[in-house]
Amino acid sequence: MTQIKFDAKVSATASEALEPHVRPVYDTPGARRMAIIEMAHIERTQPAPGSEKEPTVRVRIVGLELPTAEQEGYVREAQRFLHLQRTARGTLDDDGHLELDDHTLRLTGGHLAYMETARLRAALTHWAAYARRVMHTQGLIDSELRHEMKAIADGLTGALDGALDEDSGDS
Repeated sequence: MTQIKFDAKVSATASEALEPHVRPVYDTPGARRMAIIEMAHIERTQPAPGSEKEPTVRVRIVGLELPTAEQEGYVREAQRFLHLQRTARGTLDDDGHLELDDHTLRLTGGHLAYMETARLRAALTHWAAYARRVMHTQGLIDSELRHEMKAIADGLTGALDGALDEDSGDS
């Protein structure tokens, strides 16, 4: 697996953004600050075949902004949403409806948009994996392949219809 390494240097603009926070962080052991960063690929190491070393990519922080105390909640909310979108999981019940797992539901905090994003993400993940399994199944005849494609199309439609039904109250 490729490893990522952060270069110790940061760009001048990133250093400038950090400057007002250096002393407060130093004065408060264990302090934390939220930040929005932009990183740039500056170097990669590709070990020779058969080597026990891992490939690495080195990145440098080239853009950085830290929110004010009033803005921090918004940045945390964006971070929470991005985490939810990346990690959303669920399973299909016997009727083909997607049920989000407990961890994903806890992350939504009861927010409808978050729940819908997580539900759709989990459904897409399920049907993409299903499609990959079908794609790698050897010896399918045309009618079996059409049947599997219909299952995928129906599943994706069901995911979309679930979104529409929940919004319109027609479930």
